[in-house]
Amino acid sequence: MTKQEKIAAFDPNGLATTDQLFGLPFTYEESETAVLPVPWEVTVSYSAGTASGPRAVAEASLQVDLYDAFLKDAWKRGIFMLDQDQTLESTSNKYRLLAERHIDSLEKGKVDEQLLHSVNEVCAEMVERVKELCGNVLDEGKRLALLGGDHSTPLGYMQALAERHENYGILQIDAHADLRDAYEGFEFSHASIMFNALKIPQVSKLVQVGIRDYCEAENDIINNSNGRIATYFDRDLKASRYSGKTWKQQCEEIISQLPEKVYLSFDIDGLDPKLCPNTGTPVAGGFEVEEVLFLLETLVKSGKKIIGLDLNEVAPGEDEWDANVGARLLYRLCNIMAAGF
Repeated sequence: MTKQEKIAAFDPNGLATTDQLFGLPFTYEESETAVLPVPWEVTVSYSAGTASGPRAVAEASLQVDLYDAFLKDAWKRGIFMLDQDQTLESTSNKYRLLAERHIDSLEKGKVDEQLLHSVNEVCAEMVERVKELCGNVLDEGKRLALLGGDHSTPLGYMQALAERHENYGILQIDAHADLRDAYEGFEFSHASIMFNALKIPQVSKLVQVGIRDYCEAENDIINNSNGRIATYFDRDLKASRYSGKTWKQQCEEIISQLPEKVYLSFDIDGLDPKLCPNTGTPVAGGFEVEEVLFLLETLVKSGKKIIGLDLNEVAPGEDEWDANVGARLLYRLCNIMAAGF
């Protein structure tokens, strides 16, 4: 069947009839957007489980209704999830145990340099592998959403975009600043993703939104960035709203800080933890889902373009609540990105 024939035969109001992402009937070639799962959590420093996020989100996605009021007939454009790289998953499982040994030693005041080097080396290989995989998808003219895994996973994607765009900004939705320099000795820590992203010359601006957990060194990096970093702390956003400023006004201010091309990096712990209680490092406070989606829809309406995105740190618990939220977010994020093309 051709894509048009599949569209004619598909019932978007019915039950999922395939086990593909969101129950959509399209092949990779027929889909405009690809989702790359990266099941990786080697350097997670609090609670593990995010490496299981991509598979859990895919399973929960079969319950997502396909109507999207922001983008007419969004499902017809096609979203296809690539197969998980089993080597990445098995490597993550192996080296997560070694990373835990390093953290235990660190807490006792000891450092096994050889062990730390081996963890850093395999994390660097992950970054290169993700860069390669993302580059292949981008070169085929598709939109790409990366689904982590912990927040270290999209660095290779950011690097791949830098080879294809002279300039872009990062919009980070997160509870954490992620500006640590090799947190716990891990060069590619999930807590260092934005520190590493800023090493990419093509990243002209980092706009952080919802930050509410950070250290003094990270605050110094923000203050000494000469405007390259603009951080909208959770407490400041809420204090302004308590004083009468609207979320719409705040969104317009946030968007004004961004260049024309924007990469979205979405750590699910940017949301209120009632929506993601099993994420690795939940922090009280944060956004409702529709607050973030309003920001992103406003961004697209402004004429700026989302050139790529990641959603990470979804960790399934004993039920599928976190994956349920993650799947619905992923669908809306892909559609908002598509609306700008």
